[in-house]
Amino acid sequence: MNVYIIDDHALFRNGLIALLKSRKINATAATSPEQGLAEIPSLKLDIILLDLRMPQMSGIEVLKALKAQNQQTPIIMLTTSTQENDLRECLKHGAQGYLLKDMDPDELVSALNEICSGAIIVAEGMTRILAKVLRNELSDEPSFDTLTKREKQVACQISSGHSNKVIARELGIADGTVKLHVKSILKKLALSSRVEVAVLVTEKSYCK
Repeated sequence: MNVYIIDDHALFRNGLIALLKSRKINATAATSPEQGLAEIPSLKLDIILLDLRMPQMSGIEVLKALKAQNQQTPIIMLTTSTQENDLRECLKHGAQGYLLKDMDPDELVSALNEICSGAIIVAEGMTRILAKVLRNELSDEPSFDTLTKREKQVACQISSGHSNKVIARELGIADGTVKLHVKSILKKLALSSRVEVAVLVTEKSYCK
């Protein structure tokens, strides 16, 4: 696994690199957002861990810039913030996960492994805030009924945290077909991430 960290705090950054390397995870880092934006396009990465509070550029600005580069690597926010607005903005601009810096090291490594398998990860303590955010954001969401039968099946699999590979196996279809269904689901429901699909489906109990 190749992990790239963008965090301006040297003590935390170096400690995290040491932790990940002790778990046989290849970790490199940028000391500034500008360095990260310059280096990432030429690197083969599995996960980008992005701090939210940085003096040069905020994590949200970096997230926007990475998405503008058409970056496909999962971008996970790793922050101290438990603010509703921060979570909302990160998801809105394409973050695939939101983790807190005070989480247990073993839980962090486990989360990274799950993310590499396509799972959606949001810090356990943030789930209620996430539900509140999505209730507010999706109060006028397009109907789940606009999805085809197969898209509904895929959405339900996403709500269970399954990766595309697992969904393909469960439904007996190709990985590429799952990706197309996910893209269609996001478009029809006016959502920007699998996290939002999962929470919407769970909150509305669409997959009883």
